[in-house]
Amino acid sequence: MNDPAANSWNRSATLGLAVLSFINLFNYLDRYVVSALVESLKASDLHLDDAQLGSLMSGFLIVYTLAAPVFGALGDRRSRPRLIAMGVGLWSLATVLSGFAGAYFTLLAARASVGIGEAAYGTIAPSLLADYYPADRRGRVMAIFFCAIPVGSALGFVVGGLIDAHYGWRAAFFAAGLPGLVLAALCLRLTDPPRGSRDRPAPDGGSGAGGGAGAGAGVAATYRALLGNRAYVLTVLGYAAYTFAVGGLAYWMPAFLERVRGVPRAEATVSFGAIVVVTGFVGTFLGGWLGDRALRRSGRAYLWISALATLGSAPFVWLALASTSRSGYVAAMVVAQLLLFLSTGPINAAIVNLVRPNQRASAVALEVFAIHLLGDATSPYLIGALSDATSLATAVMIVPAAVIVCGVIWAIAARAQGEPLPATG
Repeated sequence: MNDPAANSWNRSATLGLAVLSFINLFNYLDRYVVSALVESLKASDLHLDDAQLGSLMSGFLIVYTLAAPVFGALGDRRSRPRLIAMGVGLWSLATVLSGFAGAYFTLLAARASVGIGEAAYGTIAPSLLADYYPADRRGRVMAIFFCAIPVGSALGFVVGGLIDAHYGWRAAFFAAGLPGLVLAALCLRLTDPPRGSRDRPAPDGGSGAGGGAGAGAGVAATYRALLGNRAYVLTVLGYAAYTFAVGGLAYWMPAFLERVRGVPRAEATVSFGAIVVVTGFVGTFLGGWLGDRALRRSGRAYLWISALATLGSAPFVWLALASTSRSGYVAAMVVAQLLLFLSTGPINAAIVNLVRPNQRASAVALEVFAIHLLGDATSPYLIGALSDATSLATAVMIVPAAVIVCGVIWAIAARAQGEPLPATG
């Protein structure tokens, strides 16, 4: 017989995954639309240099990073759908206001304000998904959710580039921001299940994850417990190196292709976007499936898959940036992006599984704070500043080194992780 309650719960979980994934798509479309506009902004009446252009992403990420711990604490204690709805509405409005900027500092202020809204969404959504699905399905669920990253990023390059070519850079910001106002309303229809409702109880009454600081712990105690969780801390540090590499690469690749390789502007944004969306789809889904399959044999599988895939991508990242052949660049970049995206589902599933259910929003918030502060809050500006001092071709060569650092740290984290009980539905 069909269980009406179970069917109702499954529908709620499916709706939640669909809405949150779709919001994540527009999250990254909004984030990377500015990358498609770099050369137009440089040539506009705003008169921006490369360091200022890089700071548009860095300014957003600094605010995002600082706001994340606040929303992480709220997300472990307040209504998650309402907080997400507020964040989505705020970032959408700030994106629209970016299109009205008349000077560098007003554009910087608008882009930085986007970070407040995205902090509410980015820290809380994975926690909500973890309470919709059991532990042994989270690799695939996170793969679906984070698959919106390459799709949204690619759409940011493609949509931003095409609208810029036909209607100008201001119209591109308007197109990126307006849909989010509708998505904010959809968030209010989502259910907010009890924390840990889909986790297997551990003998100590927790979920089987490490970290101390059980239910009812204060904000400071929760963050202290997370910092004492060695496997979690190492995983986040590796993620920071990953974000440094991927964020810098994504921001500067359209400009690199146009300026260094001579690819026409519209073609540069569309071709790189096409590579990102295809490899992102395939790599993210494959990684989520592999992670869940391997988790049946070892509780450390998520971290090992992430480490090995990332280390394998490093030589291809270097080759893609060094090759002067169009076919050589495309082949190397496809393999590099495929391997980089392979870790998306497993690494995010690892993070929510390494901590207690009532710590998850705070854990994601602390992760967001660290990976952006140490990662892509600095890499776009640093690459831009190095480009001003040398050349863009030289500046992007810091990316492969960061990829290697990431893979090494994740391998150490895998060895540091305790072997948890097998996950069950």
